[in-house]
Amino acid sequence: MMAELTHFDEHGASRMVDTSAKPETLREARASGLVRMQPATLALIRDRGVAKGDVLEVARLAGIMAAKRTGELIPLCHPLPLTSVHVTFAWEADDLLRIEATVRVLARTGVEMEALTAVSVAALTVYDMCKAIVRGMAGERIRLEEKRGGRSGTFRRDD
Repeated sequence: MMAELTHFDEHGASRMVDTSAKPETLREARASGLVRMQPATLALIRDRGVAKGDVLEVARLAGIMAAKRTGELIPLCHPLPLTSVHVTFAWEADDLLRIEATVRVLARTGVEMEALTAVSVAALTVYDMCKAIVRGMAGERIRLEEKRGGRSGTFRRDD
C-alpha cells in the first residue's frame, strides 16, 4: 500500500503540510552521493592541487549552507532550525568520491530533504571547482541512507 501524498489537498492543490499538532522530537537523516571523475582529477582534489583552492572544504561549506537553505529551495519544505550539519568525504575508488551528509534538528518534521540537499550541492560544488580541468564528471546515486525520529520511526537503506 502506498502512503497518501501529503503535499496535495483533497482537490489536488499544492499545500505545505500543517505540522502544528506534531510534537517536537529529535530527528536525524543521513544521505549520500557519489561523484565519478578521472583518476587524475581525483588525485588533484585529494592532494589539494586544484588552482581554485581546497575543493573539499569549499564543497563542505556549500553543503552546510545548502542544508540550512533547503526551505527556500524546495517549495513545500518547512524552514527548519537545524542543530547540526556534518558533511564528509571518502575516496571510494581511484575515480570515485563519496559524499555523506548527516543533519539533525529538534522539530516537528524531518530533515531528509536537508541531508539530500547538502549532498547534492556539495557534489555540484566539486563539479564547479573542477570543471576547468575536466567536464566529464558525473554526480551519481544521491539517496537517503537513514533517518530517525518522528511518527514513521527509523528507516535504514538495506543495500
